[in-house]
Amino acid sequence: MIANNIIPIIFLLIIVYGMFKGRKVYEWFLEGAKEGLMVCVKIFPALLAMMIAIRIFKDVNLLNYLNNLLEPIVSLIGLPKDIVPLVLIKPLSGSGALGVYTELINTLGPDTREGLISSVIMGGTETIFYTITVYFGAVGIKKIRHTFWAALMADITAIIMAVLVVSMFFGL
Repeated sequence: MIANNIIPIIFLLIIVYGMFKGRKVYEWFLEGAKEGLMVCVKIFPALLAMMIAIRIFKDVNLLNYLNNLLEPIVSLIGLPKDIVPLVLIKPLSGSGALGVYTELINTLGPDTREGLISSVIMGGTETIFYTITVYFGAVGIKKIRHTFWAALMADITAIIMAVLVVSMFFGL
């Protein structure tokens, strides 16, 4: 009962506390909503551009081309070929990566080497382009400098560690 109502209860407590203290709760709410809407308007062009780029990426079958191109490279670190599409789509789209991950788990199984590595990758990597687009767009930063490369290196490290950890802990 309380689990289903905890958020409305918290909101109600905040409103009652604000009114008890004589604060302009409703006016502050409207001001916050207006600021939130302005942030949405500010980051919308960047989000739209990213969504269009992802759609083009999928429609021109670039994923399969890159998968075949990267196969010799990823085999050096022991990353199975089946996981390459997940590695390629995760920096772009969390929901796209979840779709690829679900397909991997349904096809190969959750307890296989591929299933375990893809699970660790899903939990240990970030949707770099989405995150940079939203957060930097929200505050109006145009030059991301070293952010992208640092995030990309962190993702590559997480992928290598996923392969190593699954090999060490599960002997696969």
